[in-house]
Amino acid sequence: MAVASKILVVEDNDLNRKLFCDVLRANGFEVEPAADGELVLNAARAFAPDLVIMDIQLPNVSGLDLIAAIKRDAALRDTPVLAVTAYAGKGDEDRIRAAGAADYLAKPVSIGPFMAAVKGLL
Repeated sequence: MAVASKILVVEDNDLNRKLFCDVLRANGFEVEPAADGELVLNAARAFAPDLVIMDIQLPNVSGLDLIAAIKRDAALRDTPVLAVTAYAGKGDEDRIRAAGAADYLAKPVSIGPFMAAVKGLL
């Protein structure tokens, strides 16, 4: 049996985090939820995910800063990041991609496009 891809879900909203994790688990992925952006890098190093799903609006730290930090980390830099944001205004996509995200989705996230994006990055 193939080893399940591992996905780190960084989302401070409890409902969104649970939804993402439930959907991913139902699709056969191994999931590690993270609510606190300040713990993300350590969680990512410990979990060694195949994909990081990153909420851009986090308390204490910007998701953009975290994406940039992941891309600077030798152990994590090749891990694709799927950014999720409620505030996708003009120029946001450019900033998100410039930080190093491979793709991004605007909230509210629909399950179909969400799973298509996840599978496209793995």
